[in-house]
Amino acid sequence: QVHVVQSGGGLVQAGGSLRLSCTASGSTFSINAIGWYRQAPGNRRDLVASITSGGSTNYADSAKGRFTISRDNAKNTVYLQMNSLKPEDTAVYYCGAFSKGGDAWGQGTQVTVSS
Repeated sequence: QVHVVQSGGGLVQAGGSLRLSCTASGSTFSINAIGWYRQAPGNRRDLVASITSGGSTNYADSAKGRFTISRDNAKNTVYLQMNSLKPEDTAVYYCGAFSKGGDAWGQGTQVTVSS
């Protein structure tokens, strides 16, 4: 079984940067991919970026060129570096870990970008 805990987020002005962290524990060897998702009020939860166990990355169009997903295997942690933030990036961000045994979600963290 996998568990994930998120950290980071907060309030930042437009153009600023934030870094989110997602630390996995438990059966981390079974994780196939970890993704960052976000959900604004009234909207569905959408993928922002993901990284596979092999290191392949995928980004939503809105994140390309501004956000970078990376991982530190020694710390079982995946990061989402968000630069050039825009007010439309405001949402609750969730980390999800996906393995054969099921999915594990973080608790969510608020990111608010003021104009």
